[in-house]
Amino acid sequence: MIIVTGGAGFIGSAMVWQLNEMGYKDLLVVDNLGSAPGKKKNLEGLKYSDYLHKDEFLKRVEKGKALKGVEGIFHMGACSSTTERDLEYLRHNNFEYTRVLAEKCLAGNVRFIYASSAATYGNGEQGYADSDELIPKLKPLNPYGQSKQDFDLWALENKVQNKMVGLKFFNVFGPNEYHKNDMRSMVHKGWGQVKKTKKLGLFKSYKPEYKDGGQLRDFVYVKDTLKVMQFFWEHPELGGIYNVGTGKAQSWNDLAAALFGALEIPLKIEYIPMPESIRNQYQYYTEADLRKLRSVGCDIEFLPLSDAVADYVKNYLETEKPYL
Repeated sequence: MIIVTGGAGFIGSAMVWQLNEMGYKDLLVVDNLGSAPGKKKNLEGLKYSDYLHKDEFLKRVEKGKALKGVEGIFHMGACSSTTERDLEYLRHNNFEYTRVLAEKCLAGNVRFIYASSAATYGNGEQGYADSDELIPKLKPLNPYGQSKQDFDLWALENKVQNKMVGLKFFNVFGPNEYHKNDMRSMVHKGWGQVKKTKKLGLFKSYKPEYKDGGQLRDFVYVKDTLKVMQFFWEHPELGGIYNVGTGKAQSWNDLAAALFGALEIPLKIEYIPMPESIRNQYQYYTEADLRKLRSVGCDIEFLPLSDAVADYVKNYLETEKPYL
């Protein structure tokens, strides 16, 4: 059996789909469907053997009853809101939960692959290299990023980072993200805007070196992140903390152009004020350094932004079956 926590969420349900594509059907999906009812649709059509609420799953793990016969865990379950301010909630969901699972997997020789985040890099003043030497120097800009950083630090401090795999996801977009409300990608939110108004709102810049809409992100298609996770699953000898992005930063204006192009509608952007509540925590530039990922033989070619957006729009958002 393979366990996918957060298995009804965005990347988690996509990974259940990918495991099905790889031939795996004996899967345990762990999540909390009540927190976002729309997540249930992510599981429709997927093959898995059982579902457990995350609280019940954690109880079983702590009692030593959950991992018998388990080959591995893809731990995608966490609070993914970058605007969450409840520190206790974030520590419980993003740090303690992960630590307990990691300890049990290490003790039981169970493969453990978990989601970290590019939010750990903060404003990028230390760069974006995923080296063990750099990680302790990082300063996340928000509590969410700090909660992810805390577990990466725990793994390093306990010298177990190479006995598991941590994946620092950059700006992931694609099918199955629809339940995420404000945390949905701009591709999905923008698709709705453009379909309704024929224009797209992007944040103004508050730094002179970046023009409006010129803030840069490493946008990565969810299907490509699944290929990276498959790579590490198929190479159990590998461990460590790795970036998962394309390695190419592009602007929100580039994203807009890809979206309008996929919809075959003339480009029209309206630049809007950025809420003051996020101005001091806003990342103006992210770009995954892929040297470490490439050094272990992961030679996956990431889709160009225009191709990825076109696949998402034409084969999911504009169809009757928007889910994987």
